[in-house]
Amino acid sequence: MFATESVPSMRFRVAAAVAALALLVILAQSVAMFSLFEEKEEEFIESLITQQIAHSMEVWASAPEAAYPHTPDMQLFRIAKGDALPASLPGPIRQLAVGNHELYLDGREFHVAVRDDPQARFILVYDVDDHENRLRGLRLITLTAAVLLALLVLLVTYVLAGRVVVRLEHLARRVANGSPGSLVEPGMERELLAIAHAVDGYRAQQEAQLERERDFAAHLSHELRTPLTAIRTDAEMLASQPDLPAGVGKRALRMMGSVDRVTALAGSLLLLAREAQPALPEKVLLHEAVQGVWDALQRATPSPLELTLDVPAECVVLADPSLLDLVLRNVFDNALRHSRAVADGCIVCRLDGTRLSIIDCGDGFAPAELAHVFERFYKGAQGGHGLGLALVDHVCRATGWRVAAQNAADGGGEVTIDFGAALEVSGQTGFLSSTH
Repeated sequence: MFATESVPSMRFRVAAAVAALALLVILAQSVAMFSLFEEKEEEFIESLITQQIAHSMEVWASAPEAAYPHTPDMQLFRIAKGDALPASLPGPIRQLAVGNHELYLDGREFHVAVRDDPQARFILVYDVDDHENRLRGLRLITLTAAVLLALLVLLVTYVLAGRVVVRLEHLARRVANGSPGSLVEPGMERELLAIAHAVDGYRAQQEAQLERERDFAAHLSHELRTPLTAIRTDAEMLASQPDLPAGVGKRALRMMGSVDRVTALAGSLLLLAREAQPALPEKVLLHEAVQGVWDALQRATPSPLELTLDVPAECVVLADPSLLDLVLRNVFDNALRHSRAVADGCIVCRLDGTRLSIIDCGDGFAPAELAHVFERFYKGAQGGHGLGLALVDHVCRATGWRVAAQNAADGGGEVTIDFGAALEVSGQTGFLSSTH
């Protein structure tokens, strides 16, 4: 299974991609606009100081006072031929040649125009820091607007994408819930329609394959039962003859037991191949069901082990009797195979709330086995065909019960079946504890 909590949804990915694209476009346009704006601003400043110094030089002869700029950002210096440069003129400006210049003093940008005429040198210094501040403010406003616009695009795209993805999510829920019938709905978009048709086709193939497997399993079971029934009948007739040697009678009984085991194995395989759907549930006395399974197993394969049964006498399970019998039979068969066959050994079956626990008197499950005991065809150290507990798990899933395996605190393997709401105890008294 893939974890889905940390994976972004397709809806968010689409919205994020569109928003990122919009942000890139806006930023690209902003960069181009600012580059053009800076270029035009430089041209404007160069034109401004060129016109201003030309005007100042022109009017100086007739009206020197009118030659000075009427803005505090500009300073005009006139140095007559042979005069020393004024002390207020910064050092870097003193060394500038005739022409227009751009330089930085103490972190501020200045544009300087230097001109000569026959009588003097004119130096116009223009502090453009106000221009730069306005430009920086415009950059900040544009960047903020770009981010806000990208967030707006993200929100709008997320909402619009949700209207598209919601139908895909609806289709996914129908598939997950196993909705019967075709997944195609009126008004489906072309892409969703293609997905619905593909899933419908796959489901049809799966149903056809399952039906073929069910038919094959049913025919195989029938073909197996016919010769097995004949063999068991012959073995029964042979065992019923009074004048047979003792060895022949034992062999006949062994044949009957072997046929019964093969028949049970075939039935288990058939049930695993099919959907183990319970029939109409009935009220079954759990104590009697457990005791009946134990007695049947003891008749088939006598064992020195004893059963300690702690189950309320009036405890009732709402279940399919055949499936309940199958679950109990396989759990007890597993417990018998894993227990040590000693005279004082016992298998404990007790009810705690809604949980029925069967504890064997063996060595318990190996740590490496616990994760695999319910897998099909998994064989532990005691061997077997690896279907018993797999069948138990299969039936419990179909009936809504839960099964778990662990090692008991006092030793031995423990298999617990939680019947949940299917279990009823009509009274608080009458709890039967007996040894058989």
